[in-house]
Amino acid sequence: MSEPTKAVFEIVIRGSIEAVWNEITKTDEPQGAIFNMQMHTPGLAVGAPLQMRTANNKYVGMVGEVLEYDPPRRFVHTHKFTQYDDPVCKVIYELKPEGDSVRFTLTVEGLTPGTKTSKQMVMGGPMITRTLKAIVETGRPTFGTRLLYAMFKLFEPFSPKSIRSENWPLQPRTKR
Repeated sequence: MSEPTKAVFEIVIRGSIEAVWNEITKTDEPQGAIFNMQMHTPGLAVGAPLQMRTANNKYVGMVGEVLEYDPPRRFVHTHKFTQYDDPVCKVIYELKPEGDSVRFTLTVEGLTPGTKTSKQMVMGGPMITRTLKAIVETGRPTFGTRLLYAMFKLFEPFSPKSIRSENWPLQPRTKR
């Protein structure tokens, strides 16, 4: 059986569509659902570059470009881990209200089988969706996720020099 080139993760979250949307698009503080990284961008609009950086701003975990931005229903961007020399993939967040809940779907397209990016995205998807649910419903990540984030912080000084923020300047917005 070959590895998929697409991965889909879905969960129903008790809460408003605005609460879910705000959690996945906020830029003013770390996103607890997305590995406690903070999104940096000159603005969430088609063509805008974006990065996910550590809370202290010292390291860039991923870079990408906004492909679609339709609040509060759909957000699509390219995705490239800075530590891997793997092809870019596409991340799609879709939100659909269902009564007092939201159906949240995270889709990753264009995965290259056998790459570290593919393995990380397939492993990370369930954690992102479960953590997003916990944050929206309870106000914070699960205890296990908080422990994992504490370990990330402890090991941060041992991160590769190649992913330091000075090596990944935020590029100006693409002209369209």
